[in-house]
Amino acid sequence: MFYHAKELQFNARVSAPDPRFARILLEQFGGQNGELKAAMQYFTQAFTCKQPFPDKYDMLMDIATEEFSHLEIVGATIQMLLKGINGELKDASEQDEISTLLGGKAEKEGYIHEAMVNPHFYAVSGGGPTLTDSNGIPWTSAYVNANGDPTVDMRSNMAAESRAKITYEYLMKYTDDPYVRETLRFLMTREVAHYQMFEAALNTIQPNFPPGVLQSDPRYSNTYFNMSAGESVRGPWNEGVSSQLGEEWQYVEKPLETVVETEGLTKLEPQGTERTDAKVKAADKALAKERTAEIKAATPKGGAQWSTY
Repeated sequence: MFYHAKELQFNARVSAPDPRFARILLEQFGGQNGELKAAMQYFTQAFTCKQPFPDKYDMLMDIATEEFSHLEIVGATIQMLLKGINGELKDASEQDEISTLLGGKAEKEGYIHEAMVNPHFYAVSGGGPTLTDSNGIPWTSAYVNANGDPTVDMRSNMAAESRAKITYEYLMKYTDDPYVRETLRFLMTREVAHYQMFEAALNTIQPNFPPGVLQSDPRYSNTYFNMSAGESVRGPWNEGVSSQLGEEWQYVEKPLETVVETEGLTKLEPQGTERTDAKVKAADKALAKERTAEIKAATPKGGAQWSTY
């Protein structure tokens, strides 16, 4: 059950109309990294977590609901930045508030032009936010990532929060309005908070690497192919020990020769790892059994009821 409180989570304010920035800010209203995307992604992911991860269900629903409140903040800010588009700008008089504010008819026409760079503001919406990105491309559910496995979804959410955070960083460069920047800084900061929440939630699911249930093939898990001509570049991604599996990276200097010699890598022997194919298969069965048992234990027999009143 959703309950709408009329007060915004954050007191969004603007100093003056700015249709140019309003158009840019639409990116966080109906864009692929925006608040609606985040809300719908976490809302959708929550359902498969109800059983056997009710704690993750609660967290995802809480954050999804907060994202809807952020969508309201962004929408309210856009509407305030478009002040005049729906009212005074339709007035043929040159003595309306916007004309006075901007200094005459020429400036007013320029203001309208700025607003109509994305025609949805004026020709379609009549001067309000629309579920599009800054170029007028409609929001789509294709933006939403929900794979039904929390070890995958939590990582996807951390990436989503990262992209949203950097988008707010970029947006702050396009406005000098101190009130708007204050709002953007709040929204950016909440992305940082949510990232940590998803990271912490992921860490409570053990084991959680690799994502999903099946383990990786030890022949290829720690192999790095040098696919670039010229001087070899080395770093912790291709030398030393891998971060998650703790295997020694195997650097293949000449990939083509290796592929030919191993008959398309089918004859490649695992190196730098203690894992064997037999150990991997045993781990697959054990984790699959554990995950299945968790779901069965959390699924009530007979009829089902989502809520307990």
